[in-house]
Parts: sequence; structure tokens; C-alpha cells
Amino acid sequence: MLKKIILTLSLCTLSLITFAEQLKINDNAPKTYVVVKGDTLWDISAVFLKQPWLWPKLWRLNPEINNPHLIYPGDVISLVFDENGEPMLTLKPAKVKPSLKWSPKIRQQNKADTSIKLLPLEVVAPFIKYDHLFSAEQLEQLPHIIGSDEGYRSSTNGFKVYVNQDLVLSKTYAIYNKGEEIIDPETKKSLGFYVDLVATGQAVNEGNIDQKEPATLKVSTAKREIRSGDYVVPVHEGQMFPSVFTMKAVDKSFRGSIIKAASDGREFGKLEVVMINRGLEHKVSVGDVMSIKRLSPAVVETSTGPKYTMEASRWNRLLTPEGSDYKMPEEPLGELMVFKVYQQASMALILRTEKPARLHDILAAPE
Repeated sequence: MLKKIILTLSLCTLSLITFAEQLKINDNAPKTYVVVKGDTLWDISAVFLKQPWLWPKLWRLNPEINNPHLIYPGDVISLVFDENGEPMLTLKPAKVKPSLKWSPKIRQQNKADTSIKLLPLEVVAPFIKYDHLFSAEQLEQLPHIIGSDEGYRSSTNGFKVYVNQDLVLSKTYAIYNKGEEIIDPETKKSLGFYVDLVATGQAVNEGNIDQKEPATLKVSTAKREIRSGDYVVPVHEGQMFPSVFTMKAVDKSFRGSIIKAASDGREFGKLEVVMINRGLEHKVSVGDVMSIKRLSPAVVETSTGPKYTMEASRWNRLLTPEGSDYKMPEEPLGELMVFKVYQQASMALILRTEKPARLHDILAAPE
């Protein structure tokens, strides 16, 4: 069983935020907001700020809210301005709060953890933990399953499977199935192979491949069938994350697009995990915040008036080689944050969407 990886997003981002960056308050920002169950700091900040990734500045300007993680449903948050005209938040706690209860006996009741989090990461932990992208070269170097103790081509729980390389005795390994090849829609080049977790197991025999003796894994958990040729990877390889994600907007020159969703859907919303076609080669780093945008449909002028290019006649389309008579705008529809970076691609978590995001939506610097 893979050990749970607990990810904590803390308030340490404040030290890396330049106060020269002016906070922009939403035009329709309310004067007060009542915290409800299910809120996150990102959600609440987005109520007030046009740039919710600058949430630490809005919260930390006020010593009354020195730890937003101690905000609870029912609390009333008010937007005010200090003597310098800088926005800040004040807090009026709800009347009822979780508390520690003590008695003369040796007994203790812990308070329920109902405080507001930056992001409810338990919702996305399985995606963050298991998704992987390997290049063809990396896959060639990985050990793989050659068979099982039952002689079947596929196996499930309770089986022992054999691996074509030496393993570390008692260590836990993840077993992956080779998935689809990810192609960059812009360059048409391969970004690697998206692999699916199928099972985990513990090495009960380290093997001696020099003597042609395969290693043995005892399968402990199987999500689906294990097949000959499936890849074997130590459970923590590529699965370790920083305890602190420093959120920051990407550079103004950044451009990219969404190329895959962990759900394999064509549309997706808040707290879903997606893959983007930018990585280390493009100076992407963990914590980067990007705006999700969509180009408005192209329009051409015809003898009967303006029409969407897709609905225009072939003749009208031939007369408009650029595809549109107008430079249609790219409209923002949400934001996402990168949490895992590969050489040419990255995995990101959608933080907010006004409408469902789609494959091939544009990624750019937040406005």
C-alpha cells in the first residue's frame, strides 16, 4: 500500500511576495463575507482580490488574522483599508468554536479540524501521488514484470510476480501500465508516455539477475490486472513534494496549453488535475500560477453579415486565409497551479474556473 503523502501549503509564501506589487480589489468585492463549510483561502481571497495568488499579502497585512488556518465556518471577514489606503481583512469570530475539553481524569478530547485550508488536498492527493510521465528512454531502463507464480498473463491481489532486475528486499514498489503517448499539439513531438498505476507490492526476493534469477514482488494492492511488461518503480520515486508550495504568477511572456486531464475528460473544473505542454525546458517551476484562457470563436464578414468561421461557406473561408476578419480576444476563465514538473511537461491543479476548462485551452500569465 502506498504511504499517504501529506502536502501542506503554508503561509511562508509571504516572504517571497514583493509588496511593490499592488493588490487589485474586485469591483464587486463585498464589504463582509461569512465563511461557509468547504471554503478555501483561495476561494475567499478570490472574493476580494483580482489576483488571488497574492492572498498572503491580503491576510498578513492584518495582525488580527495572523494565521488564516484558524478561520472557521461562520466567521465574518470584513474588507477595510488602512491609513495608507492598503486593503486588509478583519475577522469577527463565530460564537461557537471547536475547543479542547479537559477533566480531572486522564482523558482528552481533541478538537475537530474544521479550520479553513488553502486547498483541500485530500481530494487531489491520489492524482498528485500516482500520475507519472516517462520518456521512451526512461521506460527502456525501468525493470518490468516478466510473469507470475500462477503462470497467468495477468494477476491480481495475492499473486507473486517476477521482475527482470534486482530489487531491494522488503522495499515497496509501484507497478505501472504503459499508457498513451502524449503528443504536443504545437510541435507534434512526443512529450513522453502517460503511465497508469495498476498495483503495489513488496519485494520478497531481491533476485540475482546476473545469474538469471528474477526478483519477486508480492502484490499487496491491485487496482486492475497486472500484465507482463508492466513497469516497476520504487513507490517514492518522483512522488516527493515540497512541504511548502510558493505560489507565484508566471512571466508575462509565458504561453502554453492544457493537453490532458487526469480524468481523461474533455472538460474539467475546480480541483481537477491536468497536464500542460510546458516544463523545465520552458523554466516552469512548482508553484507557478497560470491563467486559463480561451480564444473566442473566429468571425468572418459575408454578404449576409458576420458569421462564425466554422459556420461560414467554404468560399468565405477561402477569402479569409487568416481564419478571421477580426482579432478575437482571449478571455480568462480560471487559474491553475503547477505541482509537478517534467522536462517538457507539467502537472497542475485547477484552482478556479468560471466555466469548464477544455483540452487545448491557452495558458498565460494571470492579469
